[in-house]
Amino acid sequence: ENFPQKTSVPFSSNSRDAFFSPNTLNLSSFTKVMKKLQEIHPEASRDKIMDALLEVRKNNKGILSGLAISSIVERTSVIL
Repeated sequence: ENFPQKTSVPFSSNSRDAFFSPNTLNLSSFTKVMKKLQEIHPEASRDKIMDALLEVRKNNKGILSGLAISSIVERTSVIL
């Protein structure tokens, strides 16, 4: 029998990779957040945006789930 294989995103000890945990923000939402932040802050590098997002997560008890995308964008923009 052929069962489709599940794919998973590889994780590493890099803190930026850990951001992609399914418990924090799914990939579709992450893409929306990054796109919006890059539109609002064209001067900010992807790394700078990631650092700001990690700061938002840290300030929210280590999680992003439960926050609206608009709230994540707003909080990240304040840091940027």
